[in-house]
Amino acid sequence: MGDYKTTWGQKIGYGVGAVGLDLSYGLFYSYLSYYLSSVLGLKEGFLLLLTPIARIWDGINDPMMGTIVDNTKTKMGKYRPWITIGALCNATVLTLLFTSFGMSGTKLYIYIAFMYVLWGMTNTMADIPYWSMVPSFTSDPDDRNLVATVARTFSGLGQGIITVATPIILPMISSGITTDKGYSATGFSRWAFLCAIALVCFAAICVLSTKEKHVVYNNSEKFSFKQMFRVIATNDQLVVFIVFAMISNAGWYLTSGTAVYYFTDVLGVPTAQSLFSTIGAIGSVLGLLVIPILSKKMSKRAIYQFSLILTIAGYALMFLFGPILNITIMLDISYIFASIGIGSMFVAQTVFLADIVDYGEYKTGSRNESITFSMKGFLQKLAYTIQTIILFGGLKLMNYNQQITTGTINAPTKAAIGIIAFGIPPVLILISLIVFSSKYKIHGSLADKVHDYIVEKRFEK
Repeated sequence: MGDYKTTWGQKIGYGVGAVGLDLSYGLFYSYLSYYLSSVLGLKEGFLLLLTPIARIWDGINDPMMGTIVDNTKTKMGKYRPWITIGALCNATVLTLLFTSFGMSGTKLYIYIAFMYVLWGMTNTMADIPYWSMVPSFTSDPDDRNLVATVARTFSGLGQGIITVATPIILPMISSGITTDKGYSATGFSRWAFLCAIALVCFAAICVLSTKEKHVVYNNSEKFSFKQMFRVIATNDQLVVFIVFAMISNAGWYLTSGTAVYYFTDVLGVPTAQSLFSTIGAIGSVLGLLVIPILSKKMSKRAIYQFSLILTIAGYALMFLFGPILNITIMLDISYIFASIGIGSMFVAQTVFLADIVDYGEYKTGSRNESITFSMKGFLQKLAYTIQTIILFGGLKLMNYNQQITTGTINAPTKAAIGIIAFGIPPVLILISLIVFSSKYKIHGSLADKVHDYIVEKRFEK
C-alpha cells in the first residue's frame, strides 16, 4: 500500500470540519464562564464543583466513545458517521446550553448542570472521530504534518470567529435585560444558535469531501476499563503526552477564558477584545507555518521546544504591558508572539498523537486509534478544569459576584484577573516544556523505527 498521499481537496475538505467544531468549542471554553457568572449570575462555588464532577464522567465517557468508534464499520467508514451524528447532537445541545428559558433558582442550576455535562458528551461524539481520522489518511510523515496543519488552520479560524466576532455581535443581537456592556442572555442564545447551524453545515462538507484510506478495523472489542487502562499503561508516551499537553493547554485556556473578564471588567472596553483576538488569530495563522518552514532544518522536537519558548516570551511581554504598565496597544502586539507559539504548539500536538498511535502499534501490535485520540479531548477538558479552578477560585476569593451586582470591580480583583490571564499561563507552559524535554522520546532513531515498521506492516497487507 505504501505511503498514500492526500489531495489538497481532501485536506481542505477535512479542515473545513474543524471550523464548526471550534465554533462550539470556542463558545464553550471562551464565553460560557462569563455567561454563567456575569449574565445569569450563577455562584462561583457551583462552577467550581460542577467542572471536576463533569471531568469524572468524561474520564469514563471519552475512552468509551473511542472504543465505539474503533469498533464501527460502515460503508462510510468508521469516523464519518460519528462526525455527522456528533455534530447534529452537539449543535442542539450548544443552543440549549446558552438558552435559559427564563429559569432561575434551583431549576436553572440543575438545567445548566445537565446541559454542561451533555455538551461534553456530544462534543466527544464528534471530536474524537474527527481528529482520529488523521492517521487514517496517510502514513507519510510530511503529508501527515500537512493534513494536521490544514486542520489546525481551520480550527484556529473557528476559534478566531468566536473571539473576534462575539464582542461585536452580542450587543447587536441582544435584547431584554442586558449587562452594562450590552450582553444579554437572549443575545448569547441567538449567537449559539447561529454557531450551531454553522457547525452542522461545516460537518456535512467534511463528511462529503473526505474518504478514509488507511483504516484499521478492530475485532469488535467491547469497552472495558481494563482495556482502557491497558492502552494507557502500555503506551508510556501517551501518558507523557497527556501530562505536558494538559498543562500547556491549561495555560492558553486561562488567557482565552479570562480575556472577556479582562477587557470587560478591568479595562471596561469589551470591544477592545476583538482587536486583541484578531491579532491573536493572525499570530495563530503564522504559527501554522512554523512547522513546514522550520522542519527543513529542525526536528519536530526542536520546533516544539522553540514554540513553547516563544510562547513564554510573548506572555512575559503581555504581562509587562498589560497588568503592570497598562499599555493596551503593546499588550496586543505582544500577543502575536505568544499566539504564533500556541498555533505551532497545537499543530505539533496533533502530529504527536498520530505518532503515538503508531508507537503504540509498534510496541504492542494493537493500534487503538480512537481510544488514543480520545485522550486529546479528555486532556483538553482536564485543562479546562484547571482553568476553571484557578479562574473561579480566584474570583470567589475576591468576591467577584458581589462586585458584579454593585457594578463596580475593585482594584485587587482587577489585579487578580490580570495575573490569571497573563501571569500564570507562562508558568504552566514552562512546566510543560520541562516535562516534554525530559520525558518525550518519539524522535530520532526511535521515530524512524516506528515509521518503517508501520509502512512495512501496511505494505504487507
